[in-house]
Amino acid sequence: MVQKIRVMVVDDSMLFRSWLIKCLQEDPRFEVVGFAANALEAKSKLPMLKPDIMTLDIEMPGMTGLQFLKEVLPMHPVPIILVSSLNVQVFDALAAGAVDFVRKPESEPGARERFIRTLRSKLAVGKNAHPRLPSHDPSAILNKAKAASVGSAISSSGGIGLQHTLSAAHRTAAAPAHSNVDVIAIGASTGGTEAILEVVRHFPAKMPGIVITQHMPAGFTSMYAERLNRICNLQVREAKHGDKIQPGLVLLAPGGLQMRVVRMGSGYAVTCSDGEKVSGHKPSVDVLFDSVASTVRNRAIGVILTGMGADGAAGMLRMRKAGAYTIGQDRDSCVVYGMPMEAFKIGAVCMQAPLNSIHHAVMGRLAKG
Repeated sequence: MVQKIRVMVVDDSMLFRSWLIKCLQEDPRFEVVGFAANALEAKSKLPMLKPDIMTLDIEMPGMTGLQFLKEVLPMHPVPIILVSSLNVQVFDALAAGAVDFVRKPESEPGARERFIRTLRSKLAVGKNAHPRLPSHDPSAILNKAKAASVGSAISSSGGIGLQHTLSAAHRTAAAPAHSNVDVIAIGASTGGTEAILEVVRHFPAKMPGIVITQHMPAGFTSMYAERLNRICNLQVREAKHGDKIQPGLVLLAPGGLQMRVVRMGSGYAVTCSDGEKVSGHKPSVDVLFDSVASTVRNRAIGVILTGMGADGAAGMLRMRKAGAYTIGQDRDSCVVYGMPMEAFKIGAVCMQAPLNSIHHAVMGRLAKG
């Protein structure tokens, strides 16, 4: 007999909470072991209930979900899926240790069914997630002057030289002026908002153009791009159809649209269009990576980060076959070792690296010209 996943539900809305519990209990994979109407109640119940995973609202009276994460998660590490309306605090909560989030359903037809399917999927995988507990207040890095590191090149044996330490007062050395890399493509899912930040915030202002697909619903991608822009040395914005890929610019795929890289004269641009989900997602990492493989070919670097499922693995393999250099996040540093694992298994990854070394790997590749 398969052991059920023990879920705790935390939400201050009695109607929404009751509906959510009912929907989860209808799925034989889950057992709702308890609930809480606010974060303080959750704080007292969590040690007794010992759930495998929790859902957590952010905006609640008294103690907020963000405060709960900061105070309780270090003492009782449990995977937490945020269930929230459109709210910029989602990203602070992810930085504080939540592993993923699902946007609360709105009133359009089919929204509740899509919401519960997505939540069930994330709960089923998230129970095995490894929450990354921050060693700092996430708000403390919201300053471009603090985003810095000292780069070190990949050693001749293929490893990564880590003899330099990160310093908030010392920016990463500039990327080579005449690199053979035109585009850096990054894909991520569960745990990816903080993983992308960890990679990109160490890059200098002068870098090849960067395109990113992070599984994220519409509305959140613009807020996430603004957050990255405040922290990073690079300019970051949500992509618009026809945006030109330029050095020093990061373009983030809009939620609910597929982003592709296309030729524009002697350079490159992005298209952002509606359409079917690919590999279960819109935006899809496979869509982005496929387009980079077709257009940029061997003048690209691909990076696949933490995430559940296999989106991006096949696209990264096509990138590698086209001559691109590909990097995968390693198992130990992933919140969910799904997408990087699938890419590694099919031979799509040139090298694996821990999250805090991936920016070194990228800079090292750029240094090779």
